[in-house]
Amino acid sequence: MLAIRRLIASQSLLPGDKLPSIRKLARERAVSPSTVVEAYDRLAAEGLIRPRPGSGFYVAASAPAGRVADTHAPLDRAVDPFWVSRQSLDAGRETLRPGCGWLPPDWMPLAAIRRALRAAAKTTDATLVEYGSTRGSPALRRLLARSFAAEGIEAGPEDMLLTSSGTQAIDLICRHLLRPGDAVLVDDPCYFNFRALLQAHAVRIIGVPHTPFGPDIARFEEALALHRPRLYLTNAALHNPTGASLSPRTAHQLLAAAAAHDLIIVEDEIFADFEPERSVRLAALDGLNRVIRIGSFSKTLSASVRCGYIAARRERVEALADLQLATGFGGPSPLAAELVFRTLSDGSYYRHLGSLQTRLTRRRREVIAALATSDVHPWTLPRGGFYLWCRLPGAVDASELAQRGLREGIVLAPGNVFSVSRTAADFMRFNVTQMPPEVLAFLRRALG
Repeated sequence: MLAIRRLIASQSLLPGDKLPSIRKLARERAVSPSTVVEAYDRLAAEGLIRPRPGSGFYVAASAPAGRVADTHAPLDRAVDPFWVSRQSLDAGRETLRPGCGWLPPDWMPLAAIRRALRAAAKTTDATLVEYGSTRGSPALRRLLARSFAAEGIEAGPEDMLLTSSGTQAIDLICRHLLRPGDAVLVDDPCYFNFRALLQAHAVRIIGVPHTPFGPDIARFEEALALHRPRLYLTNAALHNPTGASLSPRTAHQLLAAAAAHDLIIVEDEIFADFEPERSVRLAALDGLNRVIRIGSFSKTLSASVRCGYIAARRERVEALADLQLATGFGGPSPLAAELVFRTLSDGSYYRHLGSLQTRLTRRRREVIAALATSDVHPWTLPRGGFYLWCRLPGAVDASELAQRGLREGIVLAPGNVFSVSRTAADFMRFNVTQMPPEVLAFLRRALG
């Protein structure tokens, strides 16, 4: 393949020229004919050569001119809710990413995933090539139902819908419940992609100040009365970006206020498995009456195997299933759901979670101590997870610091990308698992 690429690149072979026959090239290269067939087939798949039945292989009329370079977000792009996502996802392997929202590969259950891949390769032909059912894998939904039952939530597989991701789950709910101009409550600060997704739906985003125990209830009730929102979107456990967890008192007050104003709550459970001891959940208190639970497995299992879920009242699930059919012809691929099911069913996965929680606790302490040397301190001490929401010293602007970091190959997450009111200019979210010594050294230089 390399030899033929070189001949085409040097114009020794021109568009339309015939390549040597399989037998001739096999003799010249002292390889088997099957090796030449494999090389030709791969070059044809790349679009570099073309087969002509009964005639052989020819250089393509418009052979691709080399490898297309990756496109990166510009350095001077506005620091908005898309900024961290674009920089983190498009960054090269050499880029340091303390602002990203995922664990490094060596923190993930790679052995369990590989076992699941090997097992999935031997599954039914239908799983490998056909569309899945409208609600997604029954086996995975039954597994989720058993985990919900352990919390006291009465929800069967028919009360659940598998989706392609947690983000798609929110998108479906927004499509189903919202119209342009509707008001939606979010925490201030909140996960920046909540803001980006809601902007795409052309709704009014209303921020409610967040406390270490949940939303500020007085301000929450004011917003309900003033804006009459349709939806409230939140992380109850290990809130993103602050790491806070909802207190029982705040949870009860929140549900009472929601009932009084006919508010639907979407509770994103994506960080739930990072909690060593489970905090209160709105879905458990409400029984999925007014609360819709969503989640995915991208943080604890794999962001590459995309699979999320929605748990809600049955009539809502029915409507959401129809909407998912209309917009995506079904949920996650059966193969993705099979991989998630097999990994979660592997006893080693839960042992992995236990060791992961211990490792995260140790790493949070190390990073908190290291940041303190630059006078950077967390707003609250999380019960678990990998985020620290920290205030920067003095009058340092986090967005300017993030721009400087990017020029040095470091992607940071400045506070105002999370803040609807843009009142977090001196805050930064740090991922403790993505904080090598080079990042800490940069912060000491920049803040010293």
